[in-house]
Amino acid sequence: MYLTSLTLSHFRSHKRAVVEVDHRPVAIWGPNGAGKTNLIEAVSLFSPGRGLRRASAQEMARRPEALGWKVSGDLVGVNGAHEVSFVSEGGAARQVRVDDKPASQVALGRLARAIWLIPSMDRLWIEGAEGRRRFLDRLTLSFFPDHAQASLDYEKAMRERNRLLKDMVRDANWYAALEIQMAEAGAAIHLNRRAAVARIAQAQAGAETEFPTAILKLVQSEGDMPQSMEDLRAALSESRSRDLQAGRTLVGPHRTDLLGTFAAKEVPASECSTGEQKALLISLIMANARALAEDVGEPPILLLDEVSAHLDAGRRAALFDEISALGAQAWMTGTGPEMFAELGDRAQALEVTEEGASSVVSKAALSH
Repeated sequence: MYLTSLTLSHFRSHKRAVVEVDHRPVAIWGPNGAGKTNLIEAVSLFSPGRGLRRASAQEMARRPEALGWKVSGDLVGVNGAHEVSFVSEGGAARQVRVDDKPASQVALGRLARAIWLIPSMDRLWIEGAEGRRRFLDRLTLSFFPDHAQASLDYEKAMRERNRLLKDMVRDANWYAALEIQMAEAGAAIHLNRRAAVARIAQAQAGAETEFPTAILKLVQSEGDMPQSMEDLRAALSESRSRDLQAGRTLVGPHRTDLLGTFAAKEVPASECSTGEQKALLISLIMANARALAEDVGEPPILLLDEVSAHLDAGRRAALFDEISALGAQAWMTGTGPEMFAELGDRAQALEVTEEGASSVVSKAALSH
């Protein structure tokens, strides 16, 4: 799957940008602050969720006008070609339209898959569990478009349950209905996550790659995650008195963490060097892409922001070779064309500059 056109109107630093591309990787360069990441953030909207920055629609509006914004593009995928657009007016939540008809996030997920690696993820293994859960759920969502709805259902029911706990409500009937909803959605979340981790392991095991294999493991902050809907419902019921004391829910998939291990060295990812941690993340992203290519029939769109930051020339060339062999449209950013020299004519290029108070995107050429 890939974009053949992308149009931005009053999106972030781009007053207006029109980009025509083909299925090949897209190398994007320009000085820091020119608007490169804003461009690939727009592409990230073509997959379900809040985009690679997890920003609100209001935050995506160009300043100082804040008139609202629009992103549109022509998407080619396993289901044919579609015109997809995202519109936000006056800071309102963005609306999705496919072929000029309103569409849901789940419907969007069945048309397009996009996965990304951005600099803020470089500290994934050494920061808090919340970031790793987001990474895990993005990975899972790429395989299971319905995962987003299960997550929303679970969070909504848990917020209501937590409100009861904080208010010290003790009536069991108030909790029972919410716990059934949490158990149904929570069991689906856990099942999806396990399946996604297993699929990544399979994709890594069968790959010839220059990047190290990462062993992934799901763990709970305390105890074990109940495996079935009924087990989770029972665990929530049994935990009420403890949860009342804490003022929040202490059991469920929101307590899951994702641990990674550098397989060849048997070293936790959290103890690896910065370069090794980056290489492990790239390995996981590429395994995710390979698995999707096999399962869906087309590789996903890849978004790699400043991906070469911790890669030497050899690893950089190896990454470009893997992307090209996969046939993925990878949107990659860097500060200069030299960061993409190994791609040659396998890629197309865009230069992003700042003129006045707006980003400007223009076609460029890669040096050989």
